[in-house]
Amino acid sequence: MSDDAKAAKELVETLKDGERGFADAAEKLRDSDHPEWATTLQRLSEQRAGFHREIVAMGHEYGDDVDESGSAAAALHRGWIALKDAVTGDSPDSVLGAAVTGEDHAVKEYEKALEQDLSAGFREVVSRQHADVVAARDEVKALQTAG
Repeated sequence: MSDDAKAAKELVETLKDGERGFADAAEKLRDSDHPEWATTLQRLSEQRAGFHREIVAMGHEYGDDVDESGSAAAALHRGWIALKDAVTGDSPDSVLGAAVTGEDHAVKEYEKALEQDLSAGFREVVSRQHADVVAARDEVKALQTAG
């Protein structure tokens, strides 16, 4: 399996986790004192869905199926898992804290991918998405600080 395919599989899993995590967090915050946070988190969920589709489409161009789920053991280590516990509570701060944790994980996954021997076209996509993921993490951290 090429480095592109290996990196793409990991990123797709991370993006799916982020998409679900942001959507769950947005739902939890919709009726809170900060409904505007829900709007931001929903937008970030949609961003992750777009990134996921872009990487999957690129994989299909190369003949790789990068959209299959990883192992159950790997899923236990994903950064967004903490969000599941936070969204069962009532604290918007805990929801944002879990989102930041998930985003820290996503940034690390992108950095890990960029350390691999990626093709030029895929590296360009990963680099661009990495910058957007870093910006999203910083945006969520800013919400947390403002709260």
